[in-house]
Amino acid sequence: MKPASAEGARSELQASGVKLIVGLGNPGRRYAATRHNVGFRVVEALAARHRIAVNEERFAGRFGAGRVRDVEVALLEPQTFMNDSGESVAQALRGLGLDDPARDLVVVYDDVDLPLGRLRIRAGGGDGGHQGVRDIVARLGRQDFARLRFGIGRSGRGAGTTEHVLERFSPEEEALLAERILAAAAALEAILLEGVVVAMNRVNAAPPE
Repeated sequence: MKPASAEGARSELQASGVKLIVGLGNPGRRYAATRHNVGFRVVEALAARHRIAVNEERFAGRFGAGRVRDVEVALLEPQTFMNDSGESVAQALRGLGLDDPARDLVVVYDDVDLPLGRLRIRAGGGDGGHQGVRDIVARLGRQDFARLRFGIGRSGRGAGTTEHVLERFSPEEEALLAERILAAAAALEAILLEGVVVAMNRVNAAPPE
């Protein structure tokens, strides 16, 4: 059988209504377990639930494609460092032939303004001070894409935000995270299968953990 061309693969993905799910973080073992990398961990949890390998080097990131039930998904972990996340996201949207971020893009990232493990879905809006989201908005020239915010809380010992997000979770926090990361993967499934509004109403109304 003749291999599919890149253009053919892109057309097939576009025709199937693929959704691009992007988890934000920093590359390398130094940052792997830090608070700022929780977006990577949520995407990896979703990938594991649906047996999607995120091991290709594409679009300046780690990439994989598969299916969540009837929905074709592309998963991306930008490897550009957080503050240049938009470069990887823009490359992926172009490469996959996705021209409407409001319909095709979901970004998962950490949020210091939410308590640890709390989830919030938004259909658009500002960057909330998050440098990765700020760069995506700047590169795309629009902010009407869906987001899943994962609470990491603020420092209880007076550390600055930059220092706090680059710290590792404590063992006690890790015990909570395992369940909340799975809940975040389930929230992504709800976005994919039921739409942002339905998922937002359900997840955002959930009682605090």
